[in-house]
Amino acid sequence: MNQLIIGITGGIGSGKTAVSNRFQALGITIADADLAARAVVQPGSKLLSDIAAKFGQNILTDTGELNRPKLRGIIFADNDARRFLERATHGPIMDQLRSELATATSPYAMLVLSAGTGRNPLINRMLVVDAPIELQQSRVLARDGSTLETINQIIDAQPARHERLALADDIIENIGSEQALDDKVAALHQFYLDLNHHD
Repeated sequence: MNQLIIGITGGIGSGKTAVSNRFQALGITIADADLAARAVVQPGSKLLSDIAAKFGQNILTDTGELNRPKLRGIIFADNDARRFLERATHGPIMDQLRSELATATSPYAMLVLSAGTGRNPLINRMLVVDAPIELQQSRVLARDGSTLETINQIIDAQPARHERLALADDIIENIGSEQALDDKVAALHQFYLDLNHHD
């Protein structure tokens, strides 16, 4: 496994994907927990069958895939349901991420995490992508058509902004232009290359 693994986290709508895409364009291997979460619930998988058994067959689309908006509506309104889903998916997702990181060939690799604040045992440093709540809300409204109520439930269920920032080794404030974000990523990329070289 790569010696230097950088974790990326941030609240919904903060711009984690915009940041990780820029690192990927610079040739860095990205292991994304959201993508791994999709991979482990492919139609026909045992995990998807377990989720459907718990929440009912109507949690599936007509083509047998997980209906994510419907599931999101359930789990962010019900803490027990959310905990069940987290317990069921955590192990398979971590296995998938470990496998992706183990085959990374870039100078360092990045692990895109959900908005949690727990230190992941796979990472050496934590990069937090930060944005004010109002900006998070407007980005998610524009992006996926969720209601403001659902977005606020998700934000409330995620760790508070100050808790995430308290864990940060590095912070990108994603509040400006695309060019400003490009520049911040380029500067951190060089820093991580230097850090890896010195280790």
